[in-house]
Amino acid sequence: MKYNNLIKKIKNKLWSILLKKCKYKNLHFKLYKSYWNLLFNSRIKNNDSRQNYYSAIPNKGAGIGHQMANWIAGYWYAKQFDLKFAHSPFSTEEWEKFLGLGENENSVDYLINTKGYKKVRLPIFDEFKLDEISLVKKIIKSYGNQKIVFIAEQDQGYRDQFGVQNDIKLKFCTAASRKKDVIIYDKSKYNIAIHIRRGDITVGQKNKHYSFLKRWQDNSYFENVLDNALQHLKTDKEIAIYVFSQGNIDDFKNFEKHENIIFCLDMSAQQSFLHMVNADLLITSKSSFSFKPALLSNGIKICPKDFWHGYPKQSDWILAEEDGKINTNLIIK
Repeated sequence: MKYNNLIKKIKNKLWSILLKKCKYKNLHFKLYKSYWNLLFNSRIKNNDSRQNYYSAIPNKGAGIGHQMANWIAGYWYAKQFDLKFAHSPFSTEEWEKFLGLGENENSVDYLINTKGYKKVRLPIFDEFKLDEISLVKKIIKSYGNQKIVFIAEQDQGYRDQFGVQNDIKLKFCTAASRKKDVIIYDKSKYNIAIHIRRGDITVGQKNKHYSFLKRWQDNSYFENVLDNALQHLKTDKEIAIYVFSQGNIDDFKNFEKHENIIFCLDMSAQQSFLHMVNADLLITSKSSFSFKPALLSNGIKICPKDFWHGYPKQSDWILAEEDGKINTNLIIK
């Protein structure tokens, strides 16, 4: 088993390198069998593919925020390509049940193993290049009335993940696991959640890893956002502040000036996720782990302006500058 996994990792790595080089030369479409299917079947007249499916596989080696980004991209593009959606599970059964996004959806395995569908991998494409999107649509049409589940290339990009926000909100809120949720918030208070990304990103500061460096935010950023929000927040309720992060309380000394401050540094990932979703006000970091709860939240969200995700232009979404300044006119009751 370990040998097979090692071989798989090596193949995936080699494929990733090859794909990256070919994308740079604009040759990557030619690496896919589905592209050649288009060339040989472009004249098929009976090409109604609406009975077919589309799916994106969550990256098993990534965190749950990243995996959700993959899943959301699959859900979004299924709609854009006029295909049905097929569910690909998350890395663990624990997260699969907790999120509940696959409930009432046909899974890829079910379609392949019991319904006679076959998998076809689609080329990765740039979501901002209309010619590449058009080519993918033609590839899909080239399979005619065959029973196909189209699989997105790993980490197919989709920046504005809020495009399916209402759908995933409904799925999450009605998931069977919601009956088992335990939330420590006092409903009589106005509950503020702050996610401060540390853990892997802290190690990245020491070895100067670029990917982690650009995601780092000092405590001062979160202090400024919180102070600005508190000064202009309109609520008659007593305020309680919850800090979700990793490390020791000594790492967050400056926050102790606030009354009703609760440090959740040892809370499980799922419990932290759940509490961020249910906060009255959520302050996110440059992390998909807090951006995804923001998508599911009905509260106010204050998010870093400079991040790869897009944000909806709605009053409950407030963008913060690098120094933590926010448009306080948008803080609402």
